[in-house]
Amino acid sequence: MTTLIIIFITAISSLFSGVFGQGKFARYIGILGLLVAFWISFQPECPFFEQYKNMYEYDANAALFTRISIIVTLLIFFLGGFAFSDHRSHQSELYALMLFALCGGIILFGYQNLVTLFLGIEILSIPLYVMVGSSKTDLRSVEASMKYLLMGAFATGFLLFGVALVYGTTGSFDLHKISEFGTGNPKDTMFIMGAILMLAALAFKVSLAPFHTWSPDVYQGAPSLITAFMASVVKISAFAALFKLLTVSFIGILPSWINIIGALIVITLLVANAMGLAQSNAKRMLAYSSVSHAGYIAMIFFGITNASAGNLAFYLFAYSLATIGIFTTLIYVEKVKRENSVAAFRGLAKTEPILALVGAISLISMAGIPLTAGFLGKFGIFAQAMKVSWEIVVVGVLGSAISIAYYLRLIIAMFFYKESDFKTSEKASLTYNLVAILIIVATIALGVFPDLFAMQFLD
Repeated sequence: MTTLIIIFITAISSLFSGVFGQGKFARYIGILGLLVAFWISFQPECPFFEQYKNMYEYDANAALFTRISIIVTLLIFFLGGFAFSDHRSHQSELYALMLFALCGGIILFGYQNLVTLFLGIEILSIPLYVMVGSSKTDLRSVEASMKYLLMGAFATGFLLFGVALVYGTTGSFDLHKISEFGTGNPKDTMFIMGAILMLAALAFKVSLAPFHTWSPDVYQGAPSLITAFMASVVKISAFAALFKLLTVSFIGILPSWINIIGALIVITLLVANAMGLAQSNAKRMLAYSSVSHAGYIAMIFFGITNASAGNLAFYLFAYSLATIGIFTTLIYVEKVKRENSVAAFRGLAKTEPILALVGAISLISMAGIPLTAGFLGKFGIFAQAMKVSWEIVVVGVLGSAISIAYYLRLIIAMFFYKESDFKTSEKASLTYNLVAILIIVATIALGVFPDLFAMQFLD
């Protein structure tokens, strides 16, 4: 909880830097606070917080997901100087809102109680509604914010209805007491209905089809760096929450929800990859890519073992690195060309070879090509799921094969056009290129030496 408090104080400090006319320092305040929080995350928890263990516990899994979320947020903050150059009047608010959303995510990593789960989801979601609509002169951004708010309100309704049914059946909000009830009463109809409603609400948050319909419009309408944050940090937070809910509270009724998860995976992988093929807008294509990855990640619920949390964390980190890598490229193209179609990427490698390379490596990692972190992430989850359902793995492999087709379109546009359309003097900054190089190195290093992940993020 010490880490959570430090990030909260950092968010307040970033916000007030804008109040006092020093918004340009908000990013640096955020980076400093995140670095301190990352260091603190490895320290023993303060004994004072023992009294709150029935609400929030900073256990090994919570620490692992907290650390990867902080690192991903740090990368996003480093990109902010270039990405938010058009938002100078309210930069401090955007950085502060990202940190507040991260606080909600950290709560979701360690919640022990359904009330804490609800608080974490709302603290994560409300800043996002504001950030998505932060481009006030862009009608798409405003429309995306409204759609996200309305759909989020419906999801919250499902969540609370599910919580009410579970509480009414068990008489408790505590995860472990709910688990005991489920193990002893696996056929209780009201309990199962409550679990399914909560699953539906969290399926919205992780954008599993058919609860994904908000994703393409919201991802396309939001400022690109906010989209990168949603596709990485928010997905880490939501999946960690869903994983904990299903494997702790509802593990006793696994037969009641595992087939629903399987159906959602099949629908997600087929619909998202088919729609990805049809897109000519790169940002919208990446939105469907994000939806498809929700399907791959959800396979973690098949063949659950003690290593499942580690496999989930590795995949989410690998995917987040790839997401930030391709958005590093997209943000530059969008800034220079004022558009984000696939055609806008033509000839990028001739002008900005590092940005083109990080985009290509990131897409290759998303596709699950060997020697990248994305390959080992998929391999770990597929190998686990293969033990109980080879049919799901076949669908996953088919989805990955389809995804290669639309990832290749971007790679071809960047590298295989003789002439470059980038007639501009605006070059990517040194910081921007350094982040790109770091992502390239990390993606390949984790693909070759996966033990580096445990060395860096485990105590």
